[in-house]
Amino acid sequence: MRKLLLILFVASFSAQAPAFDGPIGKPYIYKTSADKERKMEIFFPEGHEPAKSKVPGMILFHGGGWSGGNLSQFHAACAYFASRGLVCATAEYQMLGKGDAKLPAGESKKRVCVTDAKSAIRWFKQNAAELGIDPERIITGGGSAGGHISALATMNPGLDDPADPKEIDTKVVAYLWFNPAFAPDDNKDPEIDILNHMKADLPPAVVFFGDKDTWKKGWDSAHAKWKELETKSIELHIAEGQPHGFFNKDPWRTITLIEADKFLAKHGLLTGEPTLKTPATGEKLVAAP
Repeated sequence: MRKLLLILFVASFSAQAPAFDGPIGKPYIYKTSADKERKMEIFFPEGHEPAKSKVPGMILFHGGGWSGGNLSQFHAACAYFASRGLVCATAEYQMLGKGDAKLPAGESKKRVCVTDAKSAIRWFKQNAAELGIDPERIITGGGSAGGHISALATMNPGLDDPADPKEIDTKVVAYLWFNPAFAPDDNKDPEIDILNHMKADLPPAVVFFGDKDTWKKGWDSAHAKWKELETKSIELHIAEGQPHGFFNKDPWRTITLIEADKFLAKHGLLTGEPTLKTPATGEKLVAAP
């Protein structure tokens, strides 16, 4: 078993990276890839005692075009769901930039992101006892590229890190997808194309999109295929007039978190009512068929 390692965290964000508010979780190293330690920040419910309770766990992956972004994107979401009783994590992953080695023909730079996401989910499950989570009740998701990565990490049986424990799977019980970026040109590499890895029995998923989001076309293709498979587990919510990434700022961040909370409660992963207050500005999500 990989050693559960708590590390000292010093907050430092790139000047180019978007800054999101919210507290910082406890940092852990879940693996090393490309000679770099990969970090996960974990948020625990107040008074959580791992030896006495096994609560559902959530792990979210940030966006950034598969080559940027950072953990701050989901600090606020993780802190909120931890306050509601979940153990919540947000994990970084390897990202290839323009200066990296040229990939073999037919391989996308997105592959390494998926491989690390699979490792993160496995590490989360492997250390369930120490973290006080139920490894059979893991929720995943993410924003934009992170939504895509979370989907492929749980649906594609390949792209594993050989160092990962083979006996631990990456199955989850629910998804939170914030404008997941499913790109039409992913068909150039079947390993990272969502359309190649779909099954009818998708775990419950809640999805948020702005109707002005240029990435919605890729989602629409994926959603149409799930409908052809007669998948009934997807809840799609539309923010009218909103572009890509609308969920990152209030009032929409609060609105989407409230809806995600209700979704998790409906599926027995949370109890009680959302503790966030609905913004007084009146914006609303529209449920899509």
